[in-house]
Amino acid sequence: MILVTGASGQIATTVITTLLRQLPSSQIAALVRNPAKASQLQAQGVDLRIGSYDDRDSLDRAMQAIDTVLLISGTEEGKRVQQHQNVIDAAKKAGVKRIAYTSRNLRNPATLANTLMHEHFQTEEAIKSSGLSYTIFRNSLYMDAIPQFIGGARGFERGIMLPAGAGRVAFALRSEQGEAMANALVQISNESQIYALTGAETWSFADVAEYLSELMGQAIAYTPIEGSAFAANLKQRGLDDQVIQRIIGFMTDIKFGQEDQVSASLETLLGRKPTGLKACLSSIFAEALQASAH
Repeated sequence: MILVTGASGQIATTVITTLLRQLPSSQIAALVRNPAKASQLQAQGVDLRIGSYDDRDSLDRAMQAIDTVLLISGTEEGKRVQQHQNVIDAAKKAGVKRIAYTSRNLRNPATLANTLMHEHFQTEEAIKSSGLSYTIFRNSLYMDAIPQFIGGARGFERGIMLPAGAGRVAFALRSEQGEAMANALVQISNESQIYALTGAETWSFADVAEYLSELMGQAIAYTPIEGSAFAANLKQRGLDDQVIQRIIGFMTDIKFGQEDQVSASLETLLGRKPTGLKACLSSIFAEALQASAH
């Protein structure tokens, strides 16, 4: 039996949807804080287990009769390493055979500008120290997040201005990463594995601008800018300082090659080539494309 935590989130939903195509629903459990948000899962026959990463008793209950746990990374930065440790401890206590985790694929954790990413690698170490078999999914940046990075349709009007230099990213769709995780989870293996789930190639924001220009039928430029100018732009958009620094951290790491790595694992687990950038942008910006055609 497989337990997916954080089960009302987007990546978990994709994982569970894929699992349901391969396993009877009686073999799938979902950890949720709010059962009202998971009524659709319950209707599909998934076993809801109510609890949170902070509530150790609820985690102990949730782990009963579970063979594999997929720990979806928490979102409470500063707290999540302890929260993840609570899940690992509960899994070990209950005799779970394997724990899987959604980590991040980055070239060199020691030189990261976005230090919040260290929490993923601290969690990896905790999992490896647990003695449990493990499957670690090191995810690349979601292609689906490109609109947030470029400022949505605003990027069409004034061009794309980011402090990412000529840095390249092995973007991949969130849905395809979730599908690949599910495919790995149903494989019976006692061996610990680490999968880097990346696109089949890397792209720069100059590539994003070029593809958008083709799709929109208008010139959209990418201009690499300094972090201070970018921060001022975000401030004007009403973002708070903490969020601004986090985004600049992502961009700085892109600029210095942290996201510039390609692995075949995603293609292998999907059984097909991952969706490329141009096809993805066409889908993401379909509404804007339709509007520009009228």
